[in-house]
Amino acid sequence: MNYRVIDRETYYRKGVFRHFSEDCKCSTSMTARVDVTELAAWSRETGTKFYVNFLYILSKVLNSREDYRMGYLWQTDELICYDVIHPTQYVFHEDTETCTPVYTRYCEDYAAFYAGACEDIRRARQTREYGLDAANHPNWFDASYISWLSYDSLNIELPDGHLFFAPIVNWGRYREEDGRLVMPVSVRLNHAIADGYLVAKVFLLLRQEIEAFAGERGMA
Repeated sequence: MNYRVIDRETYYRKGVFRHFSEDCKCSTSMTARVDVTELAAWSRETGTKFYVNFLYILSKVLNSREDYRMGYLWQTDELICYDVIHPTQYVFHEDTETCTPVYTRYCEDYAAFYAGACEDIRRARQTREYGLDAANHPNWFDASYISWLSYDSLNIELPDGHLFFAPIVNWGRYREEDGRLVMPVSVRLNHAIADGYLVAKVFLLLRQEIEAFAGERGMA
């Protein structure tokens, strides 16, 4: 785990950071529908898991900008930026109706990420332990699939006084609209390090990366 300390005096969001980390501690979240038609088609044709493919694209997007890799060290009161962040995904156990967190390492190499994520899921299915270990996984972000519903909105609440900067992303089932497959995606970021533009940018980057992913693999 590597990171660099951000100089708050030269930080490009200096004024916004001070306001939303001291005067008005809050988060900002957004839900939008993402077109996943080509990604779903490619996943079917290749026999790969749509879920893992989307998790890879999401992880790539969130690693593409420093704004999404920010962290806060309360012990030293330091604003930091991690070199890389990884997804905490979840495995749902139908028999107990509980979840097991799965710490998967992000790798830009798609084949390596796909194999690692699938193996992590396989191992997690063998346990019923909640196994949350956030203290030893500071540069992990929350990535949770709500498979039972194609919802319209979702909001994640965290204590306003807690400077938690890791992204929290949820997505639901995709559904057909006007001949296209659209999927609800929700993104939550702390307002101290992200505003409406940076939250919206996640969706724009997702669209861009989905098109590139399918296009590079013959589905453009």
